[in-house]
Amino acid sequence: MISRKLGKWIICSAWPYINAIPHLGTFIHLLTADVYSRFLKLMGEEVISVSGSDEHGTPIEVEAIKQNISPRELTDRNHEIMLELLDTYDIELSNYTRTESRIHIEFVQEFYKKLEENGFIYTKKSVQLYCNFCKRFLPDRFVEGICPYCGYQNARGDQCDKCGRLLEPIMLKNPYCVICKNRPVKKETTHWYFDLPAFRDAIREYIENNKQLPENARNFSLQWLKEGLKERAVTRDNKWGIPAPFKGAENKTIYVWMEAVLGYLSAVKELSIKVGDETLFDRFWKDPKTKTVFFIGKDNIPFHTIVFPALLLASGDNYVLPWQVSSTEFILFEGMKFSKSRGIGVWMDEAKNVADPEYWRFVLMSIRPEVKDSNFTWKEFKQIINNDLNDVLGNFIHRSLSFTYKYMKGVVPKVDNIDSDDNIFTKTIMNLCEKYVNRMYNFKIKEATRLVVETARKGNEYLSKKRPWEAPSSKNVNAVIYNTIQASAHLALMLYPFMPKASITILNILNLRDLYQKPRFMREWEIVKPGTRIRKPFPVFHKINLQRT
Repeated sequence: MISRKLGKWIICSAWPYINAIPHLGTFIHLLTADVYSRFLKLMGEEVISVSGSDEHGTPIEVEAIKQNISPRELTDRNHEIMLELLDTYDIELSNYTRTESRIHIEFVQEFYKKLEENGFIYTKKSVQLYCNFCKRFLPDRFVEGICPYCGYQNARGDQCDKCGRLLEPIMLKNPYCVICKNRPVKKETTHWYFDLPAFRDAIREYIENNKQLPENARNFSLQWLKEGLKERAVTRDNKWGIPAPFKGAENKTIYVWMEAVLGYLSAVKELSIKVGDETLFDRFWKDPKTKTVFFIGKDNIPFHTIVFPALLLASGDNYVLPWQVSSTEFILFEGMKFSKSRGIGVWMDEAKNVADPEYWRFVLMSIRPEVKDSNFTWKEFKQIINNDLNDVLGNFIHRSLSFTYKYMKGVVPKVDNIDSDDNIFTKTIMNLCEKYVNRMYNFKIKEATRLVVETARKGNEYLSKKRPWEAPSSKNVNAVIYNTIQASAHLALMLYPFMPKASITILNILNLRDLYQKPRFMREWEIVKPGTRIRKPFPVFHKINLQRT
């Protein structure tokens, strides 16, 4: 039995950038946030989960220009697609919003005005790249060139995809405008900057003392600090974005990265308005006991461990700092990087046509790249579904339910004549459940999916050893069927974060449909009371046949 002190959690997913439809590697953060939120609620924790469509910045402008539409038309369309995808893949967040929401825009503007009042925002003239052909300054994604650090030929103006360094367009070697391909010139402009170096010591102390941070986030962040923090431009010379609230910045917008991270706060503010609870925002974001968790890609680590915490500290509003930054490595497709133009990869609007969305949920968590890059292959996709879900998990649950329905007329029997094998089985399953809970709390979600399958495998071994079908009237059959029914109920709860619909289907057959809403997982072995009449069982999982494999 597991006993834990329950608390408050804010679960945050990296906001999907909606210049295009997300593929497996970007959608996995939203899915993980949903999986983890469902797990915490299963354990009885108080949870808020938020995310939203990130729709400002130059990549949106670039894509809109390519499609000959306005940025707002592009983001309106893609935001609706995102909402459809969330529904399709059963991703339930407390609030999924967008950076074009009025509440977010107002929150960001008020936040930066306060930072300016606190003395952490100042103006500075700088030389930027300007395209004489397009008649505009070239912020981040409007310019590409050679990375000054690693020599990568196609580095973007904001970050190098190869070495991960954050860049400024002026740093690139041999830069060119991505719209017209012409070489830009250097031109002076004024921007507003955030005094990030002022928080060097505070951020170092935060990182060194937060033992919850994973090793990759800690090491990456400490290396950043070692190299020295640099002031960060808050404004950009582009029109699509949140208008800068500073005096004299009428033609400037807030840099997308400096406003999108504030969405974690504004989304909770918006939620508090939606539910009519004005205290909700402060109760979560300003309670030092609240645990904030961020599911992101490894390329976004510094914004969540350095820039975002520094912004929170600069506000002086006592916001809780990131408690856990659970960053993943990359997902490759058959050993290659995702590329829609070259037909490499799987995009989430297409994936649902290949297999049941719930299968995708389980597979993606099974290959979640928590330690190193994962390689998605159709062969493994098929193996996880056909072998793990159908042959192991589905087989055990269907056998357990079918034996009860056939030999006990659907009624869960009372326990009698328990032998050593029964006791060993009970302890084995409870130990596996406890490991599952510990893995989930420690963000080892991939391992947790394996424990689900292992639990079912132990159940199949138990049935094969006891062979209740050979002597259904023997004295020990009641104990065997009782135990497999309890194990099936525990498995349904273990499965719930990953495959909520399949889990509820199993619980419904057990006449426990709403059990996932009544936190009791791992409280005791007996979940299904003797005398409970189950419904007629049917196979919950099915094999798939993929021609492409």
